[in-house]
Amino acid sequence: MKALILVGGLGTRLRPLTLSVPKPLVEFANKPMILHQIEALKAIGVTEVVLAINYQPELMLNLKEFEKKLEIKITFSQETEPLGTAGPLALARDKLIDDSGEPFFVLNSDVISEYPLKQMIDFHKAHGGEASIMVTKVDEPSKYGVVVMEESTGKVERFVEKPKTFVGNKINAGIYLLNPSVIDRIELRPTSIEKEVFPKIAADNKLYAMVLPGFWMDIGQPRDYIAGLRLYLDSLRKKSSTKLATGPHIVGNVLVDETAKIGEGCLIGPDVAIGPGCIVESGVRLSRCSVMSGVRIKQHACISSSIIGWQSTVGRWARVENLTILGEKVQVYDEIYTNGGVVLPYRVIKSSILKPEIVM
Repeated sequence: MKALILVGGLGTRLRPLTLSVPKPLVEFANKPMILHQIEALKAIGVTEVVLAINYQPELMLNLKEFEKKLEIKITFSQETEPLGTAGPLALARDKLIDDSGEPFFVLNSDVISEYPLKQMIDFHKAHGGEASIMVTKVDEPSKYGVVVMEESTGKVERFVEKPKTFVGNKINAGIYLLNPSVIDRIELRPTSIEKEVFPKIAADNKLYAMVLPGFWMDIGQPRDYIAGLRLYLDSLRKKSSTKLATGPHIVGNVLVDETAKIGEGCLIGPDVAIGPGCIVESGVRLSRCSVMSGVRIKQHACISSSIIGWQSTVGRWARVENLTILGEKVQVYDEIYTNGGVVLPYRVIKSSILKPEIVM
C-alpha cells in the first residue's frame, strides 16, 4: 500500500521557523511534523510514502535518512510550479498506481491526530465507493468549508464554504483514502482536490466521509501549533504515559528529550516539549510552549504560550509569552519582556517587545 503526503507549501504562517527549514521538518513534540504521519502510515502496513515537494527540495531530501530507521520506502515527486492539492496526485501518477489496484492514502502535512488509518481502510472497503475522506467536528463551522453528509452511511452530499446558516459541523480533516481511478479525474495543472475533484465524486454518489475519532488539529500556524501540542500530549498520556516526564518539578503533561538538562527549582508544565540538547537552568518556569533542540534558558526565565527556535538563548529573568515565536539562534538579553514578538533568525533582542510585532 502507498501514500502521498502534500508538503509543497511555503509555510508562511509558521515563519520565522520556516525560514530555516521547510514546514514538514519543523519539530512538533520533539520530532519533525511529517515523521508523525510517516510512522502512522508504516504502522498500518504502508510500504511506500511519496512526498510531493516544492519549497526547499534539497532540505526535504534529508528525510531519506529515515528510510532505514523506519523500514519504509520514501520517494519524492517534485513540482516545478505549485500544483495545489490535486495536481500533485497527477504528477505522481506513476509512483502511486501499480498493478495491485489498491487504494492509496493522501495526507496534508499540517494535520496532527491519532491517525485512525486502519479504521479508515475498513470503512473504505465497506462502502465500496471511489473515495473516502476523514472529517472532524468543530464548534464554529462558519469558519470552514462544511461537509454535508448522510449520518447513517457517511455518503457526502455536498460541500458548503463558510456557511452563513447552520448546515452541519463537520469539516475536511485533510486525510483521504482514494481509489486509483480518482487520478483519472485530475489534470496535470494547479488544481484543488477539495473544490474541484471531491464535489464531482460526490455528485456521482461515490464519496464517503468518516468522522475522525479522537483529537485533530491543523498545526500550520503558531496558535494552533500550541493548541495541538496540548491535544497531542493529552493523547500520549492516555496511550503511552511512560514517554512523559515525571518528578516534583513537572506539572501536567510534559515531554523532555533524554539529552536535555533541567536545573533545580524549575517548574515545567503543563503542555511543554523540551527538545534534544536543551539546557534549562535553575528556577525556570515553562508552560504551554515548545522548546526546540539546543536552546539554553537561563536562570529564572519564564516562558509561556510560545515557541523557542533551535539554539536560541533566553536570558536570566526574561519573560517570553503570548505567542512569541523565536527563530533559529535568537538571543534574548537578561530581564527582557517579549509580548507576542515574532523574531527572525539570528537576531539579538536587547529591549523589550511590549506588543505583538515582527522583529526584523
